[in-house]
Amino acid sequence: MTIFYEVHDNLYVNLTNKCPCACTFCLRKEKDQMNGSGSLWLERDVTLEEAILELQKFDMTKYKELVFCGFGEPTEALEVLLGLARYVKGHYKNAIRINTNGLGNLIHGRNIAPEMEGLIDTVSISLNTPNAEEYQQLVRSKFGIRSFDEMLAFAKECTNYIPHVVMTTVASTITGEEELQCRSICNKIGVAYRIRPIE
Repeated sequence: MTIFYEVHDNLYVNLTNKCPCACTFCLRKEKDQMNGSGSLWLERDVTLEEAILELQKFDMTKYKELVFCGFGEPTEALEVLLGLARYVKGHYKNAIRINTNGLGNLIHGRNIAPEMEGLIDTVSISLNTPNAEEYQQLVRSKFGIRSFDEMLAFAKECTNYIPHVVMTTVASTITGEEELQCRSICNKIGVAYRIRPIE
């Protein structure tokens, strides 16, 4: 199973294929790998022991960040994610980032942000659009229309525990006016706004 793969100067972690969304733009509908990684489709969820053993094969001094972002939603594998982050913090100097849809609280039925304190340096949350209805049409969350507000609440909560909280949209997928609305949302919550280049 491909647990780790390189993107630019970062090492990415693929722990699970589970996701509460079926995004219309999801990359895994079109490909099974990233940057020649080997297939990111997992036979099953990765255990903490497997992740640590595999991580030890890499020279971590080569990488700027360890990024939890695979073919599933990283917070679906929260216990392994936190365990591996704890291991990395104890053995290496890399910053740690999670790329997430921001629905972890809905997935687990509790506020998971406090559990990341001291382990996660950056949380990057896919905002996608400033509108709840459009958001649901795009991501098709199993949690329904409330997902948008819950995602925003999670972002706000993360600011209490994580040094860097970023919300993103993808360049050219929404209008300039919608980008301004997204920036306003981020300013209100107190997080950074980033427009990502299209993959």
